[in-house]
Order: sequence, then C-alpha cells, then structure tokens
Amino acid sequence: MTHDSPKHTKLLSFHGDILTFQCKLSYPRDGESRRGSELAFSRLTFQRDGCTFLKGNGGMAVINRKSSSNVDIVACTFALHVKNRVTSPCILLIQSKKGDVFKYSLLTLSSSNRLEPHMEFKLPYRMKDNVTILQGPTVLWSHAGIVFYTSLQAGEVRQIPIKLSLNCIGEFPLNKRKIFILGYQTQSKECLKDQLDAPGSSKTMGYFVEDGHVFNADLILPHAYSSITQCVFVISAEEVNSVLKSTVVAATSKKQLVYFENGIPREVCLLPFEEPQHIQMVNTGRNGCLFAIYFNDGQVCAVWKDTFQVASCWSGVSSLHVDDFLSCGTDQMLLVFGSQSPPVDPVDLFLITDLCGTTYSHGQESSEGQQASDTAQENYLLTVQALQSRLQSGLTLLQDFQSDVRVKERVLRQSVQALTDLVSGREHILTQTEQEGLVSLWDDEPEDEAVHEKRQVMPVVPPPLVDNLWHRVIEDRLIVGVILSTESAISAESVTLSILRERGQSQMPAVIQTHSQASWFPTPSPSTPSPSSPYSHPEPAAKRSRRAGASGARATHRLAVTAVTDLTPLLTSGSVKCPIMLHYVHRQGSSASVTAPGPTVVQCGQIQVDIQVKHHPQLMTNSQLTTDEAREDLLSLLAVLDAWTFLIHSPDHTLCDVAGWIQTSMPCERLEISPHYLLANPAGPSAVMLFHWQHKTPFLGELSVHCSQFKVLQFLDSLFGFLPASCSILHLRQGGGDGTAPRLAHSLEKEVLSLKQGVLSLLHGEEEEMEEAKNSSGVKKMEPPDPGSAEGLQRCREEWQRDRERSRRLLSPLVGVERYRRLTQSLTQVQLEGDVAALLETQTLI
Repeated sequence: MTHDSPKHTKLLSFHGDILTFQCKLSYPRDGESRRGSELAFSRLTFQRDGCTFLKGNGGMAVINRKSSSNVDIVACTFALHVKNRVTSPCILLIQSKKGDVFKYSLLTLSSSNRLEPHMEFKLPYRMKDNVTILQGPTVLWSHAGIVFYTSLQAGEVRQIPIKLSLNCIGEFPLNKRKIFILGYQTQSKECLKDQLDAPGSSKTMGYFVEDGHVFNADLILPHAYSSITQCVFVISAEEVNSVLKSTVVAATSKKQLVYFENGIPREVCLLPFEEPQHIQMVNTGRNGCLFAIYFNDGQVCAVWKDTFQVASCWSGVSSLHVDDFLSCGTDQMLLVFGSQSPPVDPVDLFLITDLCGTTYSHGQESSEGQQASDTAQENYLLTVQALQSRLQSGLTLLQDFQSDVRVKERVLRQSVQALTDLVSGREHILTQTEQEGLVSLWDDEPEDEAVHEKRQVMPVVPPPLVDNLWHRVIEDRLIVGVILSTESAISAESVTLSILRERGQSQMPAVIQTHSQASWFPTPSPSTPSPSSPYSHPEPAAKRSRRAGASGARATHRLAVTAVTDLTPLLTSGSVKCPIMLHYVHRQGSSASVTAPGPTVVQCGQIQVDIQVKHHPQLMTNSQLTTDEAREDLLSLLAVLDAWTFLIHSPDHTLCDVAGWIQTSMPCERLEISPHYLLANPAGPSAVMLFHWQHKTPFLGELSVHCSQFKVLQFLDSLFGFLPASCSILHLRQGGGDGTAPRLAHSLEKEVLSLKQGVLSLLHGEEEEMEEAKNSSGVKKMEPPDPGSAEGLQRCREEWQRDRERSRRLLSPLVGVERYRRLTQSLTQVQLEGDVAALLETQTLI
C-alpha cells in the first residue's frame, strides 16, 4: 500500500521519546472503489552518538473508508485515564461531513502500541478556541463565549452553567477536584448567590468540572490580571481547611510573566515577545527550574524560576517539548525548528538543551550547538551518576520485596504445618517468640504448669519496677508508655509493652495488637544509645570494665517503653479500661532479679480511655515546658512518628550548619525538655516534625527526622537545595549508625571469650578425668624419691617419663567426641549471633 504525502504532522513528547502523528489518504484496497483516511504514528528516540532521532516502532489506524470526509488532527497530548490510572497519549480528530455536521473522535495510544478509540461526539460547528484535553480523558473547548466539555463519565456534551470570559483551563494537583476553568463573569447568575458572597460582572471566578463547584478565583488570579492573562501554569496547589492555596505563573498580553502566591503577585519578569500560548516547567535537577514560554510567532523564551530573569530566547521554532530525552534523570528542552521545504524527517532541525552545559544540536549553526563535544565527558558523568542512583534505589526495593516474600513464605509454611497437625491430631508446637519477633497474645486455654512457672505474673499492685504510667492520643492513635526505675535490671532489647481490653464476664481479657519499642531517656551519653534508636545493645565486657568506675552517668538514664495502637476499635463505647502488661527478661547475674531467669509478665496498672476527655500532647503548643508531662509528650511523638536517619558527608570542606538552616528555613523551636530536638510548628498533629542533628566530625553529621513520609520527601527536597553539590546524603535503614556497631563488637568479643573458655574447660575436663582414673585405679601418692640410691634413681626416671607424657598430651590433647561435639555446637550458636550482627551492620549502610 502506498500513501500520499502527509497533510501535516503533529509531534508529542512522551516518556523521553517523540511521537509523530500524521493523517494520510490511502489508495483503495482490493475490492474498494474509494480512498479512505488513516492516522499513522511513529516513535522517535534520540541517539547521542549520532546526534539524531532514530525512528522506532509505529503503526496506523483506519479512520474511515470514505473519501468524502476530510480528516484532520485537532489536538494531541497525554492525559491520565481515570479508570486504569495510566497516562497515555490522546489524539482528537475531526471529520467534516455534509450538512455542517462535524464528527469528533478521541483516540488513545495503548502500551501495546495500538491506537484505540475512546469516545466519539458530534457538533454543528468546528472547534477553534481553547481546545484542551485533560485527565479523564476530558475534552474542553469554548464556543461563542461558552465553555463546553465531554468525557465518558459525563456521557454527553455539557456546558458549564455560568457564562465566563474565559482566561484559562487547567488542572490542580488535588485529590478530588482537579480540572478547573478560570474567567471573569460577564453576567450575574441567580444560582451563584448560594456559593459566592457578592456575585457580579466584575468578579473573577473559577469552576470545578468534576462537581460543579464555583469558587472565588481571586485567591488564584487577581481580577486586575484576569482580563490580560493569556495562559497559566500551576506549580502547586492544596486545600487547607477548605481554603485553596496555590502557586501559579501567568503570562499576560502586556509582555509579563507574573509569579502568584495565593493570588498575590510576588515576582514579575518582562518577556521579549508578545502573544504567549503556553507555559512549561523544566526541572534541571540541582541547577534549578526553568519556565519555557512558547509564543504565537514561533518564538520561545526561557526564564529561571529562582531569579525570575530571562535565560535565553529562540526564534523560528515550530514546536517546543519538555522531557528527559537524554535519559539522565532531569528535563531538557527540545526546540524543533521549521524549514522552508518540508523535510522527510519531521525532527530534522532541532536543539536539545537545559541551559546548564548540556546541549545537542542538529542543523543549527549556533555556539550552543557546538558545545556538545566540549561537554560530552560531563554528560557522561552525569548519566553514570543518575544510573547509579537508580540502580541503588532498585536494589534497595528488591531487597525489601525479598524480605517480604520470605516472611510470607514462613507464615504459609507454619500455617500449613499447624493445619496438618490439627488434622492428624498431633500437638502443634509454636516457635519461640524471640525468633518471630512477636508479642505473646495469651491463648484462651489455660497454660500448663511449666509455662505458668516460667511466666510468673506479679500482683496487680504497681511494683517498684515501674516509676510512671501514661497515655496520649494523637489523631487516631493511642500511645501508652511506662518509665522504669533506675534499679531495673532490664535491657532495652528484651522488654515490650502490651495493652489488654476487659471483656465483661469473660475470664481472659482481649489483647490489642500494638507496636512496642524501648528507648533510653533522657539524652544519653556517647556510650549510651540515643533515644531515637529503638534498641540499645550492651557494650563489650572489656569496654564495660574500663568504664565501671566512671561518673555513672548511665544510672541517670531510665528506660522508657511505649506501645502504639489504633484508637478506633477501642472507642465503641464512651469509656474503656485497658490493663497494661510489661514483658521483660531479667539480666543474668543481676542482684535485682528476684525471679527465675526467663520471660516475666508484670501488670503495670490500667488506663481509662474516654472519648470525651482530651489526652493530646501539650508540647506541640508550648515547647518551653519542662515538666514530666512534656517528657511524656516527647516520648509519645517519637513513638508514633516515622523515623528516618541520614548520614550527611561533605568531603571537600567543613560541613555547614544544618541545625541553623532548619531553624531559619521553617518555624522551629528548640525543646526545653530535650534541647537537642527541634520541633517544627505544625498546622496539626499530622504535620508535626522533629529534628535531631549531631555532628560526628567536622565533615560528617547525622540527622534524624521524625515525621510522615510525605513530609520527609518535602524536607529532603529543600535540604538538597541547601547543601552544596559535593555533599552526599546516605539513608541509614536501621535508624542510625550507632545501634548495630556495639552489637557487632559485643558479638565478636563474646565469640572470642566463648572459644577461650570452651577450650580451657575441655582441657581441664580431660585432666580431671585422668586424675579420677588414677585415683580409682588405687595409685597412692608416694614420697619423693631419693636419687642417691638405685631404686630412687629408677623412680625419678619413671616420674620424669610421666611428666613428659603429660606435657605431650597437653600440647597435643586428645578429647572425647561427646565433649568436643558440645563445644562445637555452643561455638556455632555464638558465631551465628555474630553473623547476624555483622549482617545488620552491613544493611545499615545500604
């Protein structure tokens, strides 16, 4: 099949490639008498070696088989499909028929490289003004001063109920309301009296297409600019207490680019050209962002976002595209220049640049185009860095997936084994809770005598072990905590907290699922784990012996144990009482251990949760509090917030003041109860942020951030902009680099001591067996021989032979198989613990 030359070509950038769309007339096939219309497409990929776009896969779709219809492309862009949540290219076609009826078809390009029809509609006129395709996909346009739209969800062509002098159509990055229409009202409407305070012809208004909500657009675009605005680009938007907060840039007919924050103009830049058509933003990474403005006569202007100054200008541009064409992780501009004769290649004369040293040009004799060879090495290094970052991120994600799969497989195996034992009538033996990392949930059946003796529940009266019990409510989470006394011989890695719920007449209370953690409080010394660390590992014995007679600062720090659970299941009634249970293991050899070694359960008391009583932390409103309640508020915040720890390294120069920057860049206050923590003034409990900065060396520091995941991403974006380019940030997955190193040192020292003590006990055991054998054989201890006589000399020779044989056995001892097997088993267990500690230390730096 042969084709005529294309009427025109539309270009669209998508996922770093250029998609070309052409409407063609095809010769009739066999058995057909008329020529039809087809829509052909192809994919072009940029190759840096040859500095050209190479044609990839493509395809075509038959639009109609009648030559009487004239098919043309109205618009092409990419939009989000709301049903499958996939962004795909969209092409709007028009077919003119007799009787002034125009048929419109919206096609989408699927991931399998096929053009699929999405929807069709008819109009008695041709679309000309403000044709836009947004998420849905939704097609919007204006005709005779009225804005129309249609989509599969709408099911028909609809018009907005208010008449506006249209300024712009766009999208907000909101959860529900996204598509908006801005304009100023030319005629008051009775239906607006319920939604606007003072409707009138001079009011700038906005309209949400999804729910038909009309809002005051002065908070986005002031009325003074509404009549001269040509195009708008939304940088950010959010709803705070039902009030829309936005940041936008607008290009006006007065050759201005204006930066608005919540409807207030902040920056103005004079543009070199007139009649702007659309604005795009170019994210160049660490070098900042650019606004690329395309004008009606083929001019393009780039403006820096930070300085709001014109960066560069071009003329003779047929189309402007923004995407990652070089696959380096940042955006570049692609400027396609027109030529007097139609080229065979639609992207023949072009320029790719980010105005930061990366430039590729073809067919353009410009100084920027000749910089490609000079910056080839720099582009290569940037590409390698981006690929390394992506590879590291993918490796981390893969390891997380593998860990989840292992956990699921273990649970499935245990479930199958439990089911098999139940069917076979055998008793199912549960694995130890220490191996599973779980908190015992108490079976409904009474425990046997052995377990009852192992777990000695102390009386309900609060024992001397617990100094204080408190609880807080933060949003929909309940936090319960206890502070143990300084005399408690309990390590942080062997203590948990659980919450029970009384069930009326039932003998056994219901156990509530909780997440428990333990930490030392207040701020520990360098040899003590930090409060942000969920575990504290004991120091090596040699190190402890050197610090045994020190200042005793450790004795001033107490262990705090917290448990977090969901509040909603508890508040089925007005008030509920919850007993609190403490699970711990006494340290061996401790004088405070009055019970047998092993797990112990202690009832600390009970709390009463009442929906009418507020238990919210007061520390978020007053950071100067130094009371015990403020300390409990801080521990509750540390327990409920997600924690991230980052290692910041500056190899070239002294590390800057990160804590000072945090205090100046956002409203932060230093907590009086714990001055090494900074509290960001929140708009609510969900927005609270805690920072802890610690200098390791002049070139190295550790930053702990406690907040939600969305907030930490926003904070890291600001932090990358503040730190110099030479600084590196490493995420410590285990909540800090100081938690696993002492555990590894302790494990290695324990392994050496176990080996030494095991060998000595093995040798001493053999000597004891030899002595016992000698005594049992009736050999009596004789007097020392007299070497003066022949008999005494013979006895001296025999004694010397026995000593020599004993020395040989000590140098090359022979031990019993059973005794040696027990030694190897105990050493294997100790070495396994050391391997686990080394693995945790390695994963900390991943």
